[in-house]
Amino acid sequence: QIPFYQTRVGSMLSGFFAKGPVQNYESAKQSDTDRYAKFFHGMLKQGIYFAPSQFEAAFLSTAHSLGNIRETVKAAKKVMRSLR
Repeated sequence: QIPFYQTRVGSMLSGFFAKGPVQNYESAKQSDTDRYAKFFHGMLKQGIYFAPSQFEAAFLSTAHSLGNIRETVKAAKKVMRSLR
C-alpha cells in the first residue's frame, strides 16, 4: 500500500519510496524523502541501522546471519505499518 521501489546490484541495495522505477538521479529525486526519514528513524528504534539517506546504499554480507535478516524483515514490516 506504500509506493516503494527496490534497486540492487550484487549485494548492494537501496530502497526508494517512489511510485515508479528509480533508474537514475533524476528519478531518485522524485522519491518521498520525508517518508524515508521516518522509515530510517523507525528502523533505528528497532535496533536496525540503515543509511540515513535513501541516496546511499545498504550492503548485505556473509557477516549477516539468517537470524539478522529475519530480524530486519520483521522490524521493517512493523515500521512500514506505521508509515501508512
